[in-house]
Amino acid sequence: MSKTLLFLSIVSLFGFTPTKLIKTKVAEGITVSLPRELSPMTVEDIVQRYPSVRAPLAAYTDVNRTLDFSVNISATHWPDGNLEMAQQFFKSSIYSFYDRVDMIDEGVHEVHKKKLVFLEFESRVNGNKMTLGEQQPVYRYTYIQYLVEPDRTLVFSFNCPKAVREDWQATARAMMKSVRIR
Repeated sequence: MSKTLLFLSIVSLFGFTPTKLIKTKVAEGITVSLPRELSPMTVEDIVQRYPSVRAPLAAYTDVNRTLDFSVNISATHWPDGNLEMAQQFFKSSIYSFYDRVDMIDEGVHEVHKKKLVFLEFESRVNGNKMTLGEQQPVYRYTYIQYLVEPDRTLVFSFNCPKAVREDWQATARAMMKSVRIR
């Protein structure tokens, strides 16, 4: 039996099908390959999930509204291009947003000739014992990367429930490696 046929047989036994990514223009001069499960968020979703004066350049979610991918322009600028300092700043910000952070991976990598800071982590936000329906902690998996340029900082973020991290981690990494910026 050929290796390919053996692989396909094993794959079909476990029901695993690799997520197909589709090249998508998310903003002027920015493309990323996204899984077909993600579609653009509605205006209502954006208002609810990104309560900010500055709306994201693009935001996508799945039909159950559990997976999110967004592209934002950060208000933080790094005119000197010091990626190591920017990375420490972004990492510190991440730790201040959540009650607990378990860093999986971090660093600076090159994606299509651009250097990006990336942080991959699991987070916990403690529940509020006094608010009905919000008493349990919320666990998430997040892969976030930043393009730091003198006149802007672009933020690419994917997150999903921690319980489905294993199903989406490879896809999130592939999505982030597919980012193209002109």
